[in-house]
Amino acid sequence: LLRHRLHIVGEVQLAVHHCLMALPGVRKEFLTRVISHPQGLAQCEHTLTKLGLNVAREAVDDTAGAAEFIATNSIRDTAAIASARAAEIYGLEILEDGIQDDASNVTRFVMLAREPIIPRTDRPFKTSIVFAHEKGTCVLFKVLSAFAFRNISLTKIESRPNHNVPIRLVDEANVGTAKHFEYMFYIDFEASMAEARAQNALAEVQEFTSFLRVLGSYPMDMTSWSPSSSTNSSSSSSSSSTFSL
Repeated sequence: LLRHRLHIVGEVQLAVHHCLMALPGVRKEFLTRVISHPQGLAQCEHTLTKLGLNVAREAVDDTAGAAEFIATNSIRDTAAIASARAAEIYGLEILEDGIQDDASNVTRFVMLAREPIIPRTDRPFKTSIVFAHEKGTCVLFKVLSAFAFRNISLTKIESRPNHNVPIRLVDEANVGTAKHFEYMFYIDFEASMAEARAQNALAEVQEFTSFLRVLGSYPMDMTSWSPSSSTNSSSSSSSSSTFSL
């Protein structure tokens, strides 16, 4: 999002429901490999072990692509981790249903657009921001206080190093390659940018930061869900307009 001028305009939360699938007639004991998106493999690791499958795990670009690869190439020693819908589309047989380790796992997807939407106050909104700060003490505390003081709830906070902005080398003699980096902080909070409290909070945050950008202010996904109600959901969808967080 920092490399492109795109805006978050919505979010969707989907319950994760994975299936183990292979070509029709393939038996689990003859499998030598399981392929899927890295997240799909990680989300099913314990279940695969419990099933007693002595197979190699191989990461591919996405879950549906794993199913398509097996079907297109008629590979009989390999299974895919994907959604039940992928098995239906590519004619694969589901060997095990619901193999995700955590039945309550949910993946959040955000919708991106070239133009932002106009924030409103007639329904719950969420706002995503990213900021950086130079060396200093208690900056993060001050930023969080700006939201707490206005009773704005945070739903996410994540830090990532900005590798393009080294702060200092490891030692004073400039020896070595390891560096300390400025960190970028990503925050989601429950408020619309149409609200005065959100505007005032960001005005205060800007006083403590060297960089601040609003990634989007958009309607919250209020859809209720249960582990048994989303059997066709997968944690790794491919779309030009969605991005998982």
